[in-house]
Amino acid sequence: MEDIMNLAEENLLHTYNRFKVVFDHGEGVHLYDTEGKKYLDFASGIGVMALGYGNEEYKNALKGQIDKITHVSNLYYTKPLADAAAKICKAADMDRVFFTNSGTEGIEGAIKAARKYAFEKDGRHDHEIIAMNHSFHGRSMGALAVTGNPHYREAFLPLIGHIQFADFNDLESVKSKVNDKTCAIILETLQGEGGIFPADPDFLKGVRKLCDEKDILLILDEVQCGMGRTGYMFAWQEYGVKPDIMITAKGLGSGVPVGAFLMSQKVADGSLKPGDHGTTYGGNPFVCAAVNAVLDIFEKEKITDHVKKTSPYLEKKLDELVAASDKVKTRRGKGFMQGLVLTCPPSEVINEALDNGLVTISAGSDVLRLLPPLVITEADIDEMISVLSKILLK
Repeated sequence: MEDIMNLAEENLLHTYNRFKVVFDHGEGVHLYDTEGKKYLDFASGIGVMALGYGNEEYKNALKGQIDKITHVSNLYYTKPLADAAAKICKAADMDRVFFTNSGTEGIEGAIKAARKYAFEKDGRHDHEIIAMNHSFHGRSMGALAVTGNPHYREAFLPLIGHIQFADFNDLESVKSKVNDKTCAIILETLQGEGGIFPADPDFLKGVRKLCDEKDILLILDEVQCGMGRTGYMFAWQEYGVKPDIMITAKGLGSGVPVGAFLMSQKVADGSLKPGDHGTTYGGNPFVCAAVNAVLDIFEKEKITDHVKKTSPYLEKKLDELVAASDKVKTRRGKGFMQGLVLTCPPSEVINEALDNGLVTISAGSDVLRLLPPLVITEADIDEMISVLSKILLK
């Protein structure tokens, strides 16, 4: 394991401080390192591995597609692409979809669609987008521009301009930023990297009402909180607040890199046209085979119902831990997207948990983030709580 880590560090650009483990394979909701040690996975590749590891239907779908064709480009149609587009539009209750290679690229596409929509209306180039403080939308230049954390942005200025930042869950703050140049408001339905903050219902409904009154597009980033993680296929569906443009990724491919941005027919008719946007790899037959398998499995195995049924138990056990430990201030989150606000550095807990066979991650500077596969059971939750209790109750 040490040799593999050394080889990686000799050649990889050092943009990550990786944990001292080399994972080799997974099974169910567990990972195994190259020395055979077993780990309970409560990070799921930062929310990607929605189905866990080794799902036979998923694996067979990908193997079958490899035997056919993996890529032809977007100059041509394929059946996996057509099927995946129909299924994701139905699941999201949206009208049009563009497949990308990542969530960040989905954000880029959403920004372009919003800007083009506004340009088509009045031909101006000074339209503004309102984003949220403490938000996270990705690492590319456009996605960074709407990411509400100066630490991520400062070294890469200037980014794309005409971005205003308002306070999440503060409707008056958002209203104060709106003017006749505002073309879109972008936010995460449940902030992830910023510290696991769900949108308040009144706030989200108020933003939707504001957008309707001013002909502003509402863009919801569901890259992390979507795909069943909150117990709904997409988190906005619990609120009953439908976006004009939505971005999804992570669990959409459950291990295969794929994202998408979706929109209403109104936005599609008034925004991106042939030549305005493109991608060589996006929506190729291989990734769309994964999307089709994931959405079929979600439906057949009633994944969102399982999350709704099991998440109250997760929240109960976490709340008990909060009450018992002076190292935890509070719990935040929805469904299988939970955060524990710590009084100690999250890295200390994460490293000790890893030593004890539990994989977790952080969010922000003081939050232990829990993003398990959506197929975890109460027994898996008990195992997780047992490990965290040893660390947080001593």
